[in-house]
Amino acid sequence: MSYRKRRFWLSLSDAGIISLAVWLACLVRFDFSFTEISEYQPMYLMMGHVLFVVTGMHFAQLYRPVFRYVSVRELVSIILATSFSVLALYLVLKMTYLLGWSIRFPTSLFLMTLAFVLFGITGSRFVWKWWYEEREKRTQDRRRTLIIGAGSAGVLVAREMKTSPLSELRPVAFIDDEPSKQNLRVYGLPVVGNRADIARVVQRLSISDIVIAMPSASRQTIKDIFDICKTTRASVKILPHVADIISGKITMNMIRDVALEDLLGREPVSVNLEEITGYLRQQVVLVTGAGGSIGSELCRQIARFGPRKLLLLGNEENGIFEMSLELSRLFPEQETVSLIADIRDRQRIASIMHEYRPAVVFHAAAHKHVPLMENNPCEALKNNILGTKNVAECALETSVSHFILISTDKAVNPTSVMGATKRIAELLIQGYNHFGLTRFAAVRFGNVLGSRGSVVPVFLNQIRSGGPITITHPDMERFFMTIPEAAQLVIQAGALAQGGEIFILDMGKPVKIVDMALDLIRLAGLEPGKDIPVVFTGVRSGEKLYEEILTEEEGLSSTCHNRIFIGKPLDFSWNELLAGIARLEQIADKGATMEDKQTIIETLQGIVPGYQSTSYVKEESTPVPYQVAIG
Repeated sequence: MSYRKRRFWLSLSDAGIISLAVWLACLVRFDFSFTEISEYQPMYLMMGHVLFVVTGMHFAQLYRPVFRYVSVRELVSIILATSFSVLALYLVLKMTYLLGWSIRFPTSLFLMTLAFVLFGITGSRFVWKWWYEEREKRTQDRRRTLIIGAGSAGVLVAREMKTSPLSELRPVAFIDDEPSKQNLRVYGLPVVGNRADIARVVQRLSISDIVIAMPSASRQTIKDIFDICKTTRASVKILPHVADIISGKITMNMIRDVALEDLLGREPVSVNLEEITGYLRQQVVLVTGAGGSIGSELCRQIARFGPRKLLLLGNEENGIFEMSLELSRLFPEQETVSLIADIRDRQRIASIMHEYRPAVVFHAAAHKHVPLMENNPCEALKNNILGTKNVAECALETSVSHFILISTDKAVNPTSVMGATKRIAELLIQGYNHFGLTRFAAVRFGNVLGSRGSVVPVFLNQIRSGGPITITHPDMERFFMTIPEAAQLVIQAGALAQGGEIFILDMGKPVKIVDMALDLIRLAGLEPGKDIPVVFTGVRSGEKLYEEILTEEEGLSSTCHNRIFIGKPLDFSWNELLAGIARLEQIADKGATMEDKQTIIETLQGIVPGYQSTSYVKEESTPVPYQVAIG
């Protein structure tokens, strides 16, 4: 229907409502005495009210809003327009009476008329809104939804669900921990309990979806609520954190599935990069392993602060190519150089260092897959030890200002070749710090959610293919952090580094791998053990059940950041370290055979006294189904 036709029919409808309101006001004012009513000529009153009120509505453009989206704002506009129109009519009639017109109208009659007109016009709008919503409920199979959080965000979510034609969710009730809200109604929906009542309410109200509408809640609170929600069969979604809602208006596409990082149980580490990145601005910055998960995120973060030139170095051409394209799109003014190089090639690395003269080097290139490196120890020592040695020595030769090594918690009391090689890389960095002007430091953190080769993408692929999810051991635990957290910590370390430090992040409590797997299954709307089987396959070579972030000897000292600490450097013999590395290099040069694997492990144990290899002490284990493991 065109706006002109719509305005005509709405005006006609309002004229009828106003005429009826005038008659009702006259009947009430004069005690249903038609004789007395006739003396005040109600026809003139009706005509006057219709003319003034409908005209006022036109001028206020109150025939434009779509009634199914009518809100308090439209209600206030109708009240103001109607009140001013009736007041204008009253003043006109008073003036005509003062000028000698013989008919007078009681003020109380106008007040009663105004009340009935307001009730009739506003009521008609909300009746239409109610009728449309009820029709939507009957014509659409919307899923019954429980909203957790009856605050302003929860109300906005409920409103969006009710009014959005794209919404497949129908709000049924609220859950809120605030005692003062219990048994009340918020936006027409009952508050039916607190978080302890979630499971009971889901069953009683046949809830199929739960939306957590608490954008300012802590990660621990979100995790606690999700732990309750996952005992139900309902699908769980979440509203983003308040910092992510920039526009101030909540829409249905903001309501997303709960992500695994929401369930880490700690707040993300926040770093004010604007205050600490002066050492990057207008500098040549080199990132090795720039095509990897951590390296690529480092490039994104560094590019925000305007380095003079950003060097993307990697051995995997597709990753470097994609990273270069992304940076050119996100930061078109930033000059980047894509360098395909192997950090094991000393001559190539030296050539790059002398040509571009980087001031800052972030060394992220490494082999980090534990079982693969157990089977290929020679490649681990070539990349993680000799490659690091090449890059570090070239950095010294060209007087790099800052050199930051990305390390791992697997370097602490290592049981794997990968962990032992990364520990030796840490020792190299601490040793090189005593030569030249370069500030060498390392950053040690746990597993990174979503990084290539990490457990989460593996689990997700297994879920997509229908299972089973394979887990090595029910007691396996790991520390986790997000990719942006890891990158920001590395950049922070560069600002704090005085030389020789190993920076360590407070990553909160370790997460059980089996709990993570079960959460991922539930987040996919499936039931563990029924829709997706879970099988334990036994601990693999080189793996530990529990990871550590520092040795007992290292201790911790604080920094200006309350979530970042420094492990105390340990004493070691630099000459013995170099001698051990030379022996490893000899093995690498001739190409390691099966017999050389034991020699590599023994040599690594000689360099890293805490290294206890599990490669030749593998337990025999039988896959155990999830249901049996729970019992």
